[in-house]
Amino acid sequence: MLARMSTAEYRSFLVCTRDSNEIAGVVNISNIVMGMLRGAHLGYYAFAGFERRGLMGEGIRAVVRVAFSQIRLHRLEANIQPTNAASIALVRSCGFTKEGFSPRYLKIGGRWRDHERWAIRSS
Repeated sequence: MLARMSTAEYRSFLVCTRDSNEIAGVVNISNIVMGMLRGAHLGYYAFAGFERRGLMGEGIRAVVRVAFSQIRLHRLEANIQPTNAASIALVRSCGFTKEGFSPRYLKIGGRWRDHERWAIRSS
């Protein structure tokens, strides 16, 4: 992960609690493409015990601000399995909108899985 973070195509951010600075999760921006697209993929995960506390939403909103203001991206895309209601609710609460459906998009656990495509664009 540290080696990947030093490339132009990848950024990683820690989500920490305000009170104790414990690491609660990670938000990644990957596959950064500049030029005419100026887009990337967003990935994230919370560590056990930190779910459903609002920390990931706060972290994702902060990373989106960095992506648009500092990295100067135009678009971030999150691909989520349709059965992952918590993750869909999370990105929706952060301003992402559903753009489409990608059948057999990503291989997880040895099987190709369908995903919904959610995105947010800079103003």
